[in-house]
Amino acid sequence: MSIDSVADFIAQLERAGELVRITQPVSLNLELCEIADRVMKQPGGGKALLFEHPVLMNGTPSQFPVAINLFGSMRRMSMSLGVDDLDAIGARITEMLAMQVPEGLIAKLSLLPRLLEMGKFPPRTRRGDAHCQEVVWRGDEVNLDALPLMKCWPDDGGAYITLPMVITRDPVRGIRNVGMYRIMQTGRTTLAMHWQRHKVGAAHWREMAERGERMPVCIALGADPPSMYSASAPLPPTIDEFLFAGFLRREPVSLTKAITCDLEVPAEADFVIEGYIDPAEPLVTEGPFGDHTGFYSLADLYPQVHVTAITMRRTPIFPATIVGRPPMEDFYLGHATERIFLPLLKLTIPEIVDYHMPAEGIFHNLVFVSIKKEYPGQAYKVMNALWGQGLMSLAKVLVIVDAWVNVRDPQEAWWVALNNIDPERDARFTMGPMDVLDHSSRTFTYGSKMGLDATRKFPEEGFTREWPAIIEMDAATRARVDGLWPSLGIPGR
Repeated sequence: MSIDSVADFIAQLERAGELVRITQPVSLNLELCEIADRVMKQPGGGKALLFEHPVLMNGTPSQFPVAINLFGSMRRMSMSLGVDDLDAIGARITEMLAMQVPEGLIAKLSLLPRLLEMGKFPPRTRRGDAHCQEVVWRGDEVNLDALPLMKCWPDDGGAYITLPMVITRDPVRGIRNVGMYRIMQTGRTTLAMHWQRHKVGAAHWREMAERGERMPVCIALGADPPSMYSASAPLPPTIDEFLFAGFLRREPVSLTKAITCDLEVPAEADFVIEGYIDPAEPLVTEGPFGDHTGFYSLADLYPQVHVTAITMRRTPIFPATIVGRPPMEDFYLGHATERIFLPLLKLTIPEIVDYHMPAEGIFHNLVFVSIKKEYPGQAYKVMNALWGQGLMSLAKVLVIVDAWVNVRDPQEAWWVALNNIDPERDARFTMGPMDVLDHSSRTFTYGSKMGLDATRKFPEEGFTREWPAIIEMDAATRARVDGLWPSLGIPGR
């Protein structure tokens, strides 16, 4: 069955025992966040939650239910993308990257299905009525106060949209971008768009501001899960996120024209907020906001969105997430990115075997990388290459280990790294761009990074002592004990 909407996904999760319905009223002013935070910190990420009767910030009942933690476990993240294992998507990418023109007619014909599959992915604009426009608010009907936006943490600057697909277009090349940025409500018809300077949407805004033109913006909420995920994916600026979503779901994303903006939006979205940014207007204060670092990001100035229309399904569900002290739902979205984009990373840095961003590192603070080391200095070569790769340029600490280390197990990775490093010899420091949310950097978005070479050292790297072997039991003894184990009366293995 095709999963085209949040309602479809919720039905799938409920059949799988992955959903809890909350039937009693819960306030969107902090209470919903506190409940969701406790659930997200349960082993494995807890269950997805559907709040059927949320209470708005003004104390009145919301007419729209709120879904949260939809992606907050390994199982649900895989279900959202239609796979049993997230590495299966990376395997598809690897297969396409490895395509070579074969010899012989039969072999060439066998390549056609793979080429035709790629041709099915571009999004398709639907004509006629779209589900996302079954109800339309325009003019005086526009009222953000009626939507279930929530205040997540006590010192937040206001109520927020937290799981959007923000749709903009490059004014020069016409290429669409779909990003996921937090958005704070500033009034009945206005929002503050938190566009970090490294994000593509921010680049579009700067280009429009230089041209002195109003910038159309659409904020879609809810659609097919791959489209929702793709808004968070670190794709190059030339790749349409809806094209990538089509690849993930093996079916084109259906779009429709917005009513008041010259942009296309997901036809299956639950809500679409249409509007514009006027570059002639002053920036507005956004924040503070309890962020994924586990600390508040401070208030700053960002562009204001004027809402011209709100469209929705007849019975929509409002999707949301929260961020804060890890682990949270965003860890599982980030883990999907880690698994899916590994083949693309290997394309430019082929010695990489695997990598992992543990929850405690909040994506950009710590990255473990295993490599097939073949020559001296290779760990430093990999560090420099990674710091030159898109958003990986924001990584604060890189730890490079040998190929046999399971970097997806942080305990194993740290055990090996801390045994292998001589701190003075193996640490390298460099300067570069930092994440906007990094409060420790010496200046805004600029600071130092550290790389640790925790690989086995070669003589050419100045190590002349004997390198010790790992302690492991021999295979014959393990096999004998395997046979004995059931009779020993000891639980587990």
